Amino acid sequence: MKFFAVAAALASASTVYGHTRMAQIFVNGVAQGMPGFGSYIRNVQSNSPVKDLSSKDYICNVDGAAAPKTIEVSGGDVITMQWFHDSPLDDIIDHTHKGPLMVYIAPTSSNGQGAVWTKIFNQGYEGDWATEKLIAAKGFHSITLPDLAAGEYLLRPEIVALHEGDTDFKANKARGAQYYMSCAQLKVVSSGSVKLTSGVDLNKIPTTDPGVLFNLYGGGSFSSYTPPGGPLSDIAVAGQLGIGPVPSAGSKPTISSTSAGPSASAAPSISVSPSGTFIPTTSAAQSSATPTPPSATSVVPTSRAPLPTSKFTTVTVRSSSTAAPTATACPTAESGSATGTIKKWYQCGGINYRGSTTCEQGTTCVVQNPYYSQCL
Repeated sequence: MKFFAVAAALASASTVYGHTRMAQIFVNGVAQGMPGFGSYIRNVQSNSPVKDLSSKDYICNVDGAAAPKTIEVSGGDVITMQWFHDSPLDDIIDHTHKGPLMVYIAPTSSNGQGAVWTKIFNQGYEGDWATEKLIAAKGFHSITLPDLAAGEYLLRPEIVALHEGDTDFKANKARGAQYYMSCAQLKVVSSGSVKLTSGVDLNKIPTTDPGVLFNLYGGGSFSSYTPPGGPLSDIAVAGQLGIGPVPSAGSKPTISSTSAGPSASAAPSISVSPSGTFIPTTSAAQSSATPTPPSATSVVPTSRAPLPTSKFTTVTVRSSSTAAPTATACPTAESGSATGTIKKWYQCGGINYRGSTTCEQGTTCVVQNPYYSQCL
């Protein structure tokens, strides 16, 4: 028990250094520009977590207002998401922040409100935690976009950090699981037939859900862990790349809506440029019937079929990205307004930070390191 108490204390102590957010998207291996937040990713004030599942901030992060651009995509495109703490070459998320990784999609016209979110990627514990694999993959993971009907959508990846998940947030607001999410704005320009049905209402996930209220340090088995937010949708594409490097530019797989079992495909090995963008090289990804932990480049199989549903409203088209397939530079400045009040637990200063430094009443902007100050 002493070991678990020490481990929990270390996890808590590393919290402010372990935060993360999605910073960029690639489409078929082509970078769409960085930083993406405030451009085609709905702006987030900092890389700090949201902790209240019932809050509107849990949908697209704090003050997740609409971004000025959308990314044009087509059914079958491989969309790669990149996460990091402050820059592409630093930590992705603290190694103590273990937990699952999910990706949801919803019509933009819903603004993420209500039972509108469809889960198209889901990974918890498979020999290693999804976050451990994400760290090994330098913060990259990919989904294959279903053959959706034309229109605008919000793509929402989410990490749940369970290092303080042994306590219900409602019982102790200083603890509880931590949630990291962002919403990217997509415009599907192909003429697919897959339409979204009613899905998950994120604000109605209970704080007692076993995927949220979970003790990492209790000494039990992780094999039965199930991520929150319900099961993977039937519209999820089989044989997605999942956690691993950016595919080579211009690559686009054939959509497969069903699968007889785990699939195997070629996957590039990992190398990284000074900007933090992967340079793919070839290697073979192997399938195995043995329960050995998969590597960061392993294929994440799914077995799903299209799910017909009712239509949704399409909103006004925004400008699309025209980024070239080249390595991108590190962000030179944090986005965000220099005015306004910052909530408790969120970033209020640091090198390259350009947001507000005014904390809400009862809190003070405290320097944690040269790159990060936090309202406490």
